[in-house]
Amino acid sequence: MSKIREDYEKTFAYRFKKWVKGDISVLTAETVSEKVKKRKIPYKILEKEKLPKVIKVTEIKNRSQNISLKSQEEKWVKKLEYFTVAASVIICLTIITVLLVTISYLPKYGSPDNPENNEVSERYITKGMQETGSVNIVTGMILDYRAFDTFGESNVLFIASCCVFILLRVDRAKDGRKDREIIDKEQNDRLYEPKNDVILQTTAYFLVPMIMIFGIYVILNGHLSPGGGFSGGAIIGAGLILYLNAFGFQKTEKFFTEKTFRWITFGSLTFYCLAKSYSFFTGANHIESGIPIGTPGDIISAGLILPLNICVGLVVACTMYAFYAVFRKGSI
Repeated sequence: MSKIREDYEKTFAYRFKKWVKGDISVLTAETVSEKVKKRKIPYKILEKEKLPKVIKVTEIKNRSQNISLKSQEEKWVKKLEYFTVAASVIICLTIITVLLVTISYLPKYGSPDNPENNEVSERYITKGMQETGSVNIVTGMILDYRAFDTFGESNVLFIASCCVFILLRVDRAKDGRKDREIIDKEQNDRLYEPKNDVILQTTAYFLVPMIMIFGIYVILNGHLSPGGGFSGGAIIGAGLILYLNAFGFQKTEKFFTEKTFRWITFGSLTFYCLAKSYSFFTGANHIESGIPIGTPGDIISAGLILPLNICVGLVVACTMYAFYAVFRKGSI
């Protein structure tokens, strides 16, 4: 995980957080304690301590000034909260209105004259192989005609994994290092694993390679037969989980770590985005893309469908394994 900055208290994020909580003045951006020091007011006054029986007139004035300052801060915080709620309501109502207006222009549901009942499906069936080069009509549809939808689904997996990492992240020291207790636990690999199981490990020696090869086969033949990136990635993810259960985190993390997950997922999604953006731009502007479709039925054919299938398979496999590994450990 990223290291905590040493000058975090000087950053905008830290000051904004303090401002929202009411610890920093809205107008001067000074902390309440700094204002107290400038006015020579004891900081303990802010803690609502009980007033002594005999106090000086100057102390009463200082206390009253401090109370007014704090009330002013609370008013600004409340105003900010009201503004946030109002802005959220306005944005939601705007989105709902736009969606409802859009829906009103859609054709009636179930009508035989709807485009999806004739033009769209007919296009996929009659010209799918000619335009995409994919023998599998479903793969040609989701990775060519509707490739951006599939890209959104892949991003959903990535965002879900990011959320899990954030929720289960363990706080570290200011220098970014883990606590000694966490290090000791991670060094004891058997803490998260059962004892060495000879039957499980021997079976995994034979099954894991076969599962991996079958998953790769499903991904590479997704444009020729039923399969593709999602199903093949799920198979590879299952193989990684089996290997983890059999041999533990210590051996698995020799070739698959959190850093590996980040780079594979980032590289796959970036390539997918750039490749389809280029294809969409050329197609939308009636420009020759230069990407050969190839001969339908060959393993290297269907243009961008094969590399996009590989990208989707990598994202799915990494996400499945990451979910299982994080929940198995309980933290990262």
